[in-house]
Amino acid sequence: MTEATDRNAIKAEMQRTAFQKNAVSKMKPAEVLEYAIAWFTERGYKSGKSARPNHVFVLGGKEGLLPRVTGEIAARGDVGKPGTTLVTVDAAGELLGPSMKQFLADLRAHGRALQKPAE
Repeated sequence: MTEATDRNAIKAEMQRTAFQKNAVSKMKPAEVLEYAIAWFTERGYKSGKSARPNHVFVLGGKEGLLPRVTGEIAARGDVGKPGTTLVTVDAAGELLGPSMKQFLADLRAHGRALQKPAE
């Protein structure tokens, strides 16, 4: 394989395994980002605050043809109704893409659990 072929294969793999999604949460942006860092760290990814405000990075090792996988989570507060946070996820990877999807499902469940009144 030539270098150009390798790059084309990696590009195709990134497009095939890409996961991009927007969701909303009643959690504050800082809470969403803290939850994301903890969630991905527990699953073996390196995760932390990005240099950009209200962004978190997710880094992983080799998955499929990709030598390393990366993802990003952004949280923007007061979008639409007051108290609503827009959460944007973007990733590529054989395992990271499905992990991002599971993260969003867990984030929704976590947010709903926080909103339930104490008995």
